Amino acid sequence: MRVLMLSTDRNIFKKLSPVAERMKDYGSICDELHILVIQKSKVESRKLENIGKNSGVKISQNVFAYPVTSRFKLGALFKAYRLGTRIFTMDFGLRTLDYLVTAQDPFETGFAGWIIARAFKAKLQLQIHTDFLSPYFVRGLLLNKIRVFIAGFLLPRADSIRVVSDRIKYSLQTTNYRLKTVPSVLPIFVDAPKIMSAKPQFDLHKKYPRFDFIILTVARLEPEKNISLSLQVMKTVIKEYPRIGFVIVGDGKEMKNLKLKTIDYGLQTSVVFEGWQNELASYYKTSDLYLSTSDYEGYGLSLVEAALSGCPIVTTDVGIASYILKNGLGALVCPPGDDICIGKGIRTFLSNLELRKKVSRTAIAEALKSVPKDKQTYLLEYKKLWEACL
Repeated sequence: MRVLMLSTDRNIFKKLSPVAERMKDYGSICDELHILVIQKSKVESRKLENIGKNSGVKISQNVFAYPVTSRFKLGALFKAYRLGTRIFTMDFGLRTLDYLVTAQDPFETGFAGWIIARAFKAKLQLQIHTDFLSPYFVRGLLLNKIRVFIAGFLLPRADSIRVVSDRIKYSLQTTNYRLKTVPSVLPIFVDAPKIMSAKPQFDLHKKYPRFDFIILTVARLEPEKNISLSLQVMKTVIKEYPRIGFVIVGDGKEMKNLKLKTIDYGLQTSVVFEGWQNELASYYKTSDLYLSTSDYEGYGLSLVEAALSGCPIVTTDVGIASYILKNGLGALVCPPGDDICIGKGIRTFLSNLELRKKVSRTAIAEALKSVPKDKQTYLLEYKKLWEACL
């Protein structure tokens, strides 16, 4: 089985990055894996060695990645089609029975994948990692409205659909899409034993001794994560509990705006921006509470990591929240945008240590039920989806 994958994650080109390692794992379940990494602008990957007209960056013995760059997204998609056809004709030999095209979203990359698959009569798998049918996904964003339209066109034409959560599967089932196949749920791989056994390298309480109670958020600082809502809630809660600290781990285009809000709310001494960190065990395991105020999530990896780390959770009802953690059992879950509910949840945990312990124990048990036992089991399930598509 040969696979042509379309992605937008430039970290694939970084040696030993988690993404690159994941691509190696995918290569272990097929004969060849060729990855087109579609990027809107010129990037460092152009400087990497061994990029020729007919060769990609060798990730492993049978995994190759190709940077597809252009100043405009449409140009990058056109280049992806040209390079994809070259890979099929030169490397795959135009055999139509043993290869498939898989795209990491049902939007721009999915459209390019559909064109390539259609040209060579290959099978097409579309993957969905975000809850694009959430009303918050399209709110005020014309591009996302266009993406929903594209998804509505592509999904009925896909031979296989992989979603990362039951929430997305349910959302698809409530539409009038005439799908060829029932969407298959395969979440993001989580190494539960590794997370649970990880030893903290430092203690946040020792690092910030001015805080008696530390609330943590780990997220890309992007609009859909709605960290602004977290700051709004913290503004009111900290007035009642001045020795609370709010630690934000992550980076993104909202960083400057969030720092300005912190100043506007007078929270400079209570809010800490740690930037992006590779080692998260110390944060999850030495915080008193995990807070997520996202408007929408496909899965919510940080929620699973926090749960497995034993950190009690207050979250909006996104991703796995109400499907795995469940309100009042494995977390305190609030509607997206509901600052009053979120503030109440934080105050409830603040005043009840036994409840924090009880909810944490339940969260660990529920999270363990939802994740694969080990990587090989996960890869076997991944391979089954590809084989079923063929």
